[in-house]
Amino acid sequence: MGNINVAVIGPAGYGAGLGKRGTSTEITFYNLKRGEDTVTFIEPAKYPERLAPLFFAVSIARKAILVVEEISPAFGECVLMLHCAGVRDGFIVLRDFIQREKVMPLIKGTVVEGYEFFGDEPGALRERLLGEAAEVGGAPPDGLKVGVAVIDHAFSVKGVGTVALGTIARGAVRRHDTLRVMPGDKVAEVRSIQKHDDDFDWSVDGDRVGLALKGVEVEDLDRGTVLTNDTAVKTARLLEGAGELLRYWPAPLKPGMAIHVGHWMQFVPARVESISDAGDWRRAKLTLALEKEMAYVAGDDAVLMYLSGQKLRVVGTARLQ
Repeated sequence: MGNINVAVIGPAGYGAGLGKRGTSTEITFYNLKRGEDTVTFIEPAKYPERLAPLFFAVSIARKAILVVEEISPAFGECVLMLHCAGVRDGFIVLRDFIQREKVMPLIKGTVVEGYEFFGDEPGALRERLLGEAAEVGGAPPDGLKVGVAVIDHAFSVKGVGTVALGTIARGAVRRHDTLRVMPGDKVAEVRSIQKHDDDFDWSVDGDRVGLALKGVEVEDLDRGTVLTNDTAVKTARLLEGAGELLRYWPAPLKPGMAIHVGHWMQFVPARVESISDAGDWRRAKLTLALEKEMAYVAGDDAVLMYLSGQKLRVVGTARLQ
């Protein structure tokens, strides 16, 4: 069995034609299941008013459906968010007589340039994605002993205790694993694992999971909390990284500038502590002071965002050290 997380970027409620509505806050989940094969669709429910939901939706997606009803600043911002988040696989659905020739120049040089144009046919999309889900997944190999789960919701269930909903971002998580709760110093034991309401002893990269946890309370699990037994994952409040700003970003970053840094499902306010370049301000070494610790692995890319931007709020990326 396999699962694919798919960001649905377009008119509100488009995901309702693709799956059964599930959890909904700043992001809305729609679930599609056939046998053991599943697809999870994620919509940014409060975008474009707020940028965070767009980041949350793409941060855990392996594919995207970009529905284009008009060419607007929001369309451009979505394309650049998908690019910075590295969502390299997806579909473009054109509506309201928008022609492919009008879209192609606007996506050139981004990951979206490689997306497949697909008709506005939700049924055909469902079948295509279920077929792809059947080709991924499977039990983890015996040698794969560590994993990372990224949490988006948590709640208490009578008779079960603390339950966290999230996505396996890398590796594998098994029942009875002991996981660090990051950031922080708490430890949680995985009592049970569910994938789309079915019980499993394991979960792998890309799976959408519900984890029953021992040793933590709901209050310990904010959106973006990372559960892991991978020692390569570390936390820091002062980040250094190689910044790469989008070619559409109009001006250099400056010390003291307030930005947001996004990684996995963490969306953290930060300030530019220092910046240095060798003559090209779009490629600069950054030091960022975060409001709280962020969990990451050295070499990961984080998305840089500036919420006070007018037509564009996506700045670029930073490769974390």
